[in-house]
Amino acid sequence: MHVKTIEWLADEKKVRLIEQTKLPQKVEYITTDDYHVICDAIKRLAVRGAPAIGVAGAYGVAIGALSLDGDDYGAFLRDLREIMDELRATRPTAVNLFWAVERMEKVLNGHQDVGAAQQALIDEAVRIHDEDRMMCRRIGEHGAELLTDGMTVLTHCNAGSLATGGMGTALAPIYVAHEKGKRIKVFADETRPLLQGARLTSWELQENGLDVTLICDNTAAVVMRKGWVDAVIVGSDRIACNGDVANKIGTYTVALLAKHHGVPFYVAAPTSTVDPSIASGDLIPIEERGGEEVAGFNGQRTAPEGVKTYNPAFDVSPHEMVTAIITEQGIHRPPYDFSFLNSNNL
Repeated sequence: MHVKTIEWLADEKKVRLIEQTKLPQKVEYITTDDYHVICDAIKRLAVRGAPAIGVAGAYGVAIGALSLDGDDYGAFLRDLREIMDELRATRPTAVNLFWAVERMEKVLNGHQDVGAAQQALIDEAVRIHDEDRMMCRRIGEHGAELLTDGMTVLTHCNAGSLATGGMGTALAPIYVAHEKGKRIKVFADETRPLLQGARLTSWELQENGLDVTLICDNTAAVVMRKGWVDAVIVGSDRIACNGDVANKIGTYTVALLAKHHGVPFYVAAPTSTVDPSIASGDLIPIEERGGEEVAGFNGQRTAPEGVKTYNPAFDVSPHEMVTAIITEQGIHRPPYDFSFLNSNNL
Protein backbone atom coordinates (compact mmCIF):
# COMPACT_ATOMS: atom_id res chain seq x y z
CA MET A 1 0.00 0.00 0.00
CA HIS A 2 1.28 3.44 -0.89
CA VAL A 3 0.02 5.10 2.29
CA LYS A 4 -0.16 4.23 6.01
CA THR A 5 -3.37 5.45 7.58
CA ILE A 6 -2.12 5.03 11.15
CA GLU A 7 1.41 4.67 12.51
CA TRP A 8 2.78 4.28 16.02
CA LEU A 9 5.99 6.28 16.43
CA ALA A 10 7.56 4.21 19.20
CA ASP A 11 10.57 6.45 19.84
CA GLU A 12 8.36 9.53 20.29
CA LYS A 13 5.41 7.66 21.81
CA LYS A 14 3.11 9.46 19.40
CA VAL A 15 0.47 8.48 16.85
CA ARG A 16 0.60 9.62 13.25
CA LEU A 17 -2.63 9.73 11.23
CA ILE A 18 -3.24 10.73 7.66
CA GLU A 19 -5.59 13.76 7.57
CA GLN A 20 -8.27 12.30 5.32
CA THR A 21 -10.35 15.46 5.10
CA LYS A 22 -7.59 16.99 2.95
CA LEU A 23 -7.45 14.15 0.41
CA PRO A 24 -6.99 13.95 -2.50
CA GLN A 25 -5.75 17.52 -2.93
CA LYS A 26 -3.16 17.26 -0.17
CA VAL A 27 -1.46 14.42 1.72
CA GLU A 28 -1.14 15.78 5.24
CA TYR A 29 -0.53 14.05 8.58
CA ILE A 30 -1.52 14.58 12.20
CA THR A 31 1.17 13.63 14.73
CA THR A 32 0.07 13.72 18.35
CA ASP A 33 0.50 12.45 21.89
CA ASP A 34 -2.83 13.99 22.97
CA TYR A 35 -5.87 11.72 23.10
CA HIS A 36 -8.12 14.77 22.65
CA VAL A 37 -6.68 15.12 19.15
CA ILE A 38 -7.55 11.47 18.46
CA CYS A 39 -11.12 12.06 19.65
CA ASP A 40 -11.42 15.10 17.41
CA ALA A 41 -9.94 13.24 14.42
CA ILE A 42 -12.52 10.46 14.80
CA LYS A 43 -15.44 12.89 15.19
CA ARG A 44 -14.62 14.97 12.14
CA LEU A 45 -13.63 11.97 9.97
CA ALA A 46 -9.95 12.82 9.71
CA VAL A 47 -9.65 9.11 10.49
CA ARG A 48 -12.62 6.97 9.44
CA GLY A 49 -13.56 3.42 8.53
CA ALA A 50 -14.56 1.02 11.28
CA PRO A 51 -11.25 -0.91 11.60
CA ALA A 52 -9.17 2.29 11.46
CA ILE A 53 -11.37 3.89 14.10
CA GLY A 54 -10.80 0.84 16.32
CA VAL A 55 -7.02 1.07 15.92
CA ALA A 56 -7.08 4.83 16.50
CA GLY A 57 -9.22 4.32 19.60
CA ALA A 58 -6.71 1.81 20.99
CA TYR A 59 -3.84 4.24 20.46
CA GLY A 60 -6.01 6.97 22.00
CA VAL A 61 -6.30 4.93 25.19
CA ALA A 62 -2.54 4.30 25.21
CA ILE A 63 -1.51 7.94 24.81
CA GLY A 64 -4.26 8.96 27.21
CA ALA A 65 -2.70 6.63 29.80
CA LEU A 66 0.75 8.11 29.15
CA SER A 67 -0.63 11.60 29.86
CA LEU A 68 -1.63 10.63 33.42
CA ASP A 69 0.98 11.48 36.04
CA GLY A 70 1.43 10.11 39.54
CA ASP A 71 1.78 6.73 41.20
CA ASP A 72 -1.74 6.44 42.62
CA TYR A 73 -3.12 3.51 40.64
CA GLY A 74 -6.70 4.11 41.77
CA ALA A 75 -6.61 7.69 40.50
CA PHE A 76 -4.93 6.52 37.27
CA LEU A 77 -7.66 3.94 36.70
CA ARG A 78 -10.45 6.44 37.39
CA ASP A 79 -9.02 9.06 35.03
CA LEU A 80 -8.25 6.52 32.32
CA ARG A 81 -11.81 5.19 32.36
CA GLU A 82 -13.03 8.75 31.76
CA ILE A 83 -10.71 8.93 28.76
CA MET A 84 -12.11 5.64 27.48
CA ASP A 85 -15.65 6.99 27.82
CA GLU A 86 -14.67 10.07 25.79
CA LEU A 87 -13.27 7.87 23.04
CA ARG A 88 -16.37 5.64 23.00
CA ALA A 89 -18.59 8.71 22.65
CA THR A 90 -16.95 9.94 19.46
CA ARG A 91 -19.00 7.83 17.01
CA PRO A 92 -21.83 5.44 17.91
CA THR A 93 -22.18 3.04 14.97
CA ALA A 94 -18.72 1.55 14.32
CA VAL A 95 -18.55 -1.34 16.79
CA ASN A 96 -14.80 -1.81 16.23
CA LEU A 97 -14.20 1.29 18.34
CA PHE A 98 -16.04 -0.20 21.33
CA TRP A 99 -14.39 -3.58 20.74
CA ALA A 100 -10.91 -2.05 20.76
CA VAL A 101 -11.48 0.12 23.81
CA GLU A 102 -12.91 -2.87 25.68
CA ARG A 103 -9.81 -4.89 24.81
CA MET A 104 -7.64 -2.08 26.13
CA GLU A 105 -9.65 -1.95 29.35
CA LYS A 106 -9.21 -5.69 29.91
CA VAL A 107 -5.43 -5.20 29.81
CA LEU A 108 -5.71 -3.32 33.09
CA ASN A 109 -6.82 -6.46 34.91
CA GLY A 110 -4.12 -7.65 37.28
CA HIS A 111 -2.07 -4.46 37.18
CA GLN A 112 -1.40 -2.29 40.21
CA ASP A 113 1.55 -0.29 38.90
CA VAL A 114 0.98 2.78 36.71
CA GLY A 115 4.17 2.40 34.67
CA ALA A 116 3.59 -1.28 33.98
CA ALA A 117 -0.02 -0.61 32.98
CA GLN A 118 1.01 2.16 30.61
CA GLN A 119 3.49 -0.10 28.84
CA ALA A 120 0.97 -2.93 28.67
CA LEU A 121 -1.55 -0.58 27.02
CA ILE A 122 0.99 0.51 24.41
CA ASP A 123 1.79 -3.14 23.67
CA GLU A 124 -1.89 -4.00 23.31
CA ALA A 125 -2.59 -1.08 20.96
CA VAL A 126 0.32 -2.14 18.74
CA ARG A 127 -0.99 -5.72 18.87
CA ILE A 128 -4.47 -4.61 17.79
CA HIS A 129 -2.91 -2.71 14.90
CA ASP A 130 -0.78 -5.69 13.83
CA GLU A 131 -3.79 -8.00 14.04
CA ASP A 132 -5.80 -5.65 11.84
CA ARG A 133 -3.10 -5.73 9.18
CA MET A 134 -3.13 -9.54 9.23
CA MET A 135 -6.95 -9.71 9.22
CA CYS A 136 -7.10 -7.42 6.19
CA ARG A 137 -4.68 -9.69 4.35
CA ARG A 138 -6.70 -12.79 5.19
CA ILE A 139 -9.93 -11.09 4.10
CA GLY A 140 -8.20 -10.24 0.84
CA GLU A 141 -7.00 -13.80 0.29
CA HIS A 142 -10.47 -15.28 0.96
CA GLY A 143 -12.30 -12.64 -1.07
CA ALA A 144 -9.95 -12.91 -4.05
CA GLU A 145 -11.25 -16.46 -4.54
CA LEU A 146 -14.59 -14.91 -5.57
CA LEU A 147 -12.99 -12.77 -8.29
CA THR A 148 -11.96 -14.05 -11.69
CA ASP A 149 -9.86 -12.45 -14.38
CA GLY A 150 -11.70 -9.67 -16.21
CA MET A 151 -14.38 -9.02 -13.58
CA THR A 152 -15.72 -5.57 -12.74
CA VAL A 153 -16.54 -4.79 -9.11
CA LEU A 154 -18.64 -1.92 -7.78
CA THR A 155 -17.89 -0.55 -4.33
CA HIS A 156 -19.48 2.13 -2.15
CA CYS A 157 -17.72 4.53 0.23
CA ASN A 158 -14.14 3.69 1.20
CA ALA A 159 -13.16 0.38 2.74
CA GLY A 160 -9.56 0.26 1.57
CA SER A 161 -6.20 0.96 3.15
CA LEU A 162 -7.43 4.39 4.26
CA ALA A 163 -10.19 2.77 6.34
CA THR A 164 -8.07 0.18 8.16
CA GLY A 165 -4.69 -0.50 9.68
CA GLY A 166 -3.79 -2.63 6.65
CA MET A 167 -4.81 -3.09 3.02
CA GLY A 168 -8.52 -2.67 3.61
CA THR A 169 -11.62 -4.82 3.82
CA ALA A 170 -13.81 -4.40 0.72
CA LEU A 171 -10.81 -3.42 -1.39
CA ALA A 172 -8.54 -6.14 0.00
CA PRO A 173 -9.90 -8.88 -2.33
CA ILE A 174 -9.38 -6.52 -5.27
CA TYR A 175 -5.80 -5.77 -4.23
CA VAL A 176 -4.97 -9.45 -3.71
CA ALA A 177 -6.60 -10.44 -7.01
CA HIS A 178 -4.55 -7.72 -8.70
CA GLU A 179 -1.38 -9.09 -7.07
CA LYS A 180 -2.22 -12.52 -8.48
CA GLY A 181 -2.39 -11.12 -12.00
CA LYS A 182 -6.16 -10.93 -12.33
CA ARG A 183 -7.38 -7.96 -14.33
CA ILE A 184 -10.04 -6.34 -12.13
CA LYS A 185 -11.90 -3.15 -12.97
CA VAL A 186 -13.68 -1.10 -10.31
CA PHE A 187 -16.64 1.27 -10.33
CA ALA A 188 -16.42 3.57 -7.30
CA ASP A 189 -19.62 5.30 -6.17
CA GLU A 190 -18.91 8.93 -5.22
CA THR A 191 -20.74 8.41 -1.86
CA ARG A 192 -22.62 11.53 -0.90
CA PRO A 193 -22.64 13.61 1.20
CA LEU A 194 -18.90 13.55 2.03
CA LEU A 195 -17.69 11.91 -1.19
CA GLN A 196 -15.49 9.24 0.38
CA GLY A 197 -15.70 7.24 -2.84
CA ALA A 198 -14.68 10.17 -5.00
CA ARG A 199 -12.04 11.60 -2.67
CA LEU A 200 -10.60 8.44 -1.13
CA THR A 201 -11.46 5.21 -2.95
CA SER A 202 -10.77 6.46 -6.46
CA TRP A 203 -7.56 8.11 -5.21
CA GLU A 204 -6.10 5.09 -3.43
CA LEU A 205 -7.08 2.65 -6.19
CA GLN A 206 -5.51 4.88 -8.82
CA GLU A 207 -2.37 5.36 -6.72
CA ASN A 208 -2.08 1.58 -6.36
CA GLY A 209 -2.35 0.96 -10.10
CA LEU A 210 -5.95 -0.33 -10.28
CA ASP A 211 -8.35 0.37 -13.15
CA VAL A 212 -11.00 2.55 -11.46
CA THR A 213 -13.94 4.52 -12.85
CA LEU A 214 -15.71 7.05 -10.64
CA ILE A 215 -19.49 7.28 -10.96
CA CYS A 216 -22.24 9.30 -9.27
CA ASP A 217 -24.22 7.36 -6.69
CA ASN A 218 -27.30 7.50 -8.93
CA THR A 219 -25.38 5.90 -11.81
CA ALA A 220 -25.06 2.51 -10.09
CA ALA A 221 -28.41 1.35 -11.48
CA VAL A 222 -27.36 2.22 -15.04
CA VAL A 223 -24.07 0.31 -14.98
CA MET A 224 -25.77 -2.72 -13.42
CA ARG A 225 -28.58 -2.68 -16.01
CA LYS A 226 -26.00 -2.54 -18.78
CA GLY A 227 -24.39 -5.68 -17.35
CA TRP A 228 -21.14 -3.90 -16.58
CA VAL A 229 -20.99 -5.01 -12.91
CA ASP A 230 -20.08 -8.59 -12.01
CA ALA A 231 -20.05 -8.16 -8.22
CA VAL A 232 -20.50 -5.60 -5.46
CA ILE A 233 -18.13 -5.57 -2.49
CA VAL A 234 -18.67 -3.20 0.44
CA GLY A 235 -17.33 -2.92 3.96
CA SER A 236 -19.29 -2.62 7.18
CA ASP A 237 -19.30 -0.66 10.43
CA ARG A 238 -21.42 -3.17 12.35
CA ILE A 239 -22.88 -6.59 11.54
CA ALA A 240 -25.73 -8.10 13.53
CA CYS A 241 -25.76 -11.77 14.51
CA ASN A 242 -28.28 -12.55 11.75
CA GLY A 243 -26.10 -11.00 9.03
CA ASP A 244 -27.84 -7.61 8.74
CA VAL A 245 -25.15 -5.13 7.76
CA ALA A 246 -24.74 -1.46 8.67
CA ASN A 247 -22.56 0.48 6.28
CA LYS A 248 -22.24 3.98 4.83
CA ILE A 249 -25.53 5.59 3.82
CA GLY A 250 -26.44 4.52 0.31
CA THR A 251 -25.28 0.93 0.73
CA TYR A 252 -28.87 -0.28 1.14
CA THR A 253 -29.70 1.30 -2.22
CA VAL A 254 -26.79 -0.57 -3.81
CA ALA A 255 -27.94 -3.82 -2.19
CA LEU A 256 -31.45 -3.35 -3.59
CA LEU A 257 -30.06 -2.67 -7.06
CA ALA A 258 -27.78 -5.70 -6.89
CA LYS A 259 -30.67 -7.91 -5.81
CA HIS A 260 -32.86 -6.67 -8.67
CA HIS A 261 -30.15 -7.12 -11.30
CA GLY A 262 -28.88 -10.48 -10.04
CA VAL A 263 -25.46 -9.15 -9.08
CA PRO A 264 -23.71 -10.82 -6.10
CA PHE A 265 -23.56 -8.47 -3.10
CA TYR A 266 -20.58 -9.23 -0.84
CA VAL A 267 -19.66 -7.67 2.50
CA ALA A 268 -16.04 -7.76 3.67
CA ALA A 269 -15.23 -7.09 7.33
CA PRO A 270 -13.24 -8.55 10.22
CA THR A 271 -15.13 -10.52 12.86
CA SER A 272 -14.51 -7.60 15.24
CA THR A 273 -17.20 -5.80 13.20
CA VAL A 274 -19.79 -8.37 14.28
CA ASP A 275 -21.70 -7.23 17.36
CA PRO A 276 -22.66 -10.37 19.31
CA SER A 277 -25.03 -8.35 21.48
CA ILE A 278 -27.27 -7.34 18.55
CA ALA A 279 -29.69 -9.86 17.08
CA SER A 280 -30.73 -7.86 14.02
CA GLY A 281 -30.00 -4.66 12.16
CA ASP A 282 -33.07 -2.97 13.64
CA LEU A 283 -31.10 -2.64 16.90
CA ILE A 284 -27.97 -1.07 15.40
CA PRO A 285 -27.59 2.56 16.54
CA ILE A 286 -27.36 4.85 13.51
CA GLU A 287 -25.30 8.02 13.78
CA GLU A 288 -27.00 11.17 12.51
CA ARG A 289 -24.65 13.93 11.48
CA GLY A 290 -25.06 17.66 10.99
CA GLY A 291 -27.25 19.02 8.23
CA GLU A 292 -24.46 21.20 6.87
CA GLU A 293 -22.97 18.08 5.26
CA VAL A 294 -26.08 17.72 3.08
CA ALA A 295 -26.67 21.42 2.51
CA GLY A 296 -23.23 22.01 1.02
CA PHE A 297 -19.72 20.70 0.61
CA ASN A 298 -16.28 21.91 1.61
CA GLY A 299 -17.62 25.17 3.02
CA GLN A 300 -19.72 26.01 -0.06
CA ARG A 301 -23.48 26.04 0.57
CA THR A 302 -25.58 24.50 -2.20
CA ALA A 303 -29.02 24.42 -0.52
CA PRO A 304 -31.27 27.34 0.45
CA GLU A 305 -30.88 28.75 3.93
CA GLY A 306 -33.36 27.33 6.42
CA VAL A 307 -34.15 24.14 4.51
CA LYS A 308 -34.64 21.07 6.69
CA THR A 309 -32.15 18.20 6.37
CA TYR A 310 -31.92 14.55 7.36
CA ASN A 311 -28.41 13.10 7.42
CA PRO A 312 -28.01 9.54 8.75
CA ALA A 313 -24.40 8.45 8.29
CA PHE A 314 -25.28 4.76 7.83
CA ASP A 315 -28.06 2.46 6.69
CA VAL A 316 -28.75 -1.25 7.17
CA SER A 317 -28.85 -3.83 4.38
CA PRO A 318 -30.96 -6.88 5.38
CA HIS A 319 -29.21 -10.23 5.44
CA GLU A 320 -31.52 -11.53 2.70
CA MET A 321 -29.70 -9.26 0.26
CA VAL A 322 -26.19 -10.34 1.27
CA THR A 323 -24.71 -13.05 -0.95
CA ALA A 324 -21.77 -13.71 1.38
CA ILE A 325 -19.84 -12.11 4.22
CA ILE A 326 -16.06 -12.30 3.90
CA THR A 327 -14.11 -12.27 7.17
CA GLU A 328 -10.60 -13.28 8.13
CA GLN A 329 -12.10 -16.68 9.02
CA GLY A 330 -13.40 -17.34 5.51
CA ILE A 331 -16.48 -16.86 3.35
CA HIS A 332 -19.75 -17.07 5.27
CA ARG A 333 -22.94 -17.79 3.33
CA PRO A 334 -26.63 -17.81 4.34
CA PRO A 335 -28.18 -18.62 6.67
CA TYR A 336 -26.04 -16.33 8.79
CA ASP A 337 -25.61 -17.01 12.48
CA PHE A 338 -22.78 -15.16 14.20
CA SER A 339 -23.99 -16.05 17.70
CA PHE A 340 -20.81 -18.13 18.09
CA LEU A 341 -19.07 -14.79 18.60
CA ASN A 342 -19.64 -13.90 22.23
CA SER A 343 -17.97 -11.76 24.84
CA ASN A 344 -15.26 -14.37 25.25
CA ASN A 345 -14.13 -13.70 21.66
CA LEU A 346 -13.80 -9.96 22.21
